Amino acid sequence: MAEGVKIDREKVEEVLESIRPALRFDGGDVELVDIGEDGTVYVRLMGACSGCAMSLMTLKGGIEQRLKQAIPEVKEVVAVNLDQPMF
Repeated sequence: MAEGVKIDREKVEEVLESIRPALRFDGGDVELVDIGEDGTVYVRLMGACSGCAMSLMTLKGGIEQRLKQAIPEVKEVVAVNLDQPMF
């Protein structure tokens, strides 16, 4: 049985903190909810981000990309408050 991926929560928070100014500029924010053993990072988009039509692009093209660059063990980022298509 494969052992789970270990991702440092503090490192994830550091990366999210570096993204927050841009999100807050547009009236949004992001909160770390959980980190799965499979390398999935669960976040909650808040403020303007939670209802924005561009939120999925922000999630995948911005937040996920930055986290994967900084932490290669991150498999994907999922927003717990967005309906996302399953790939």
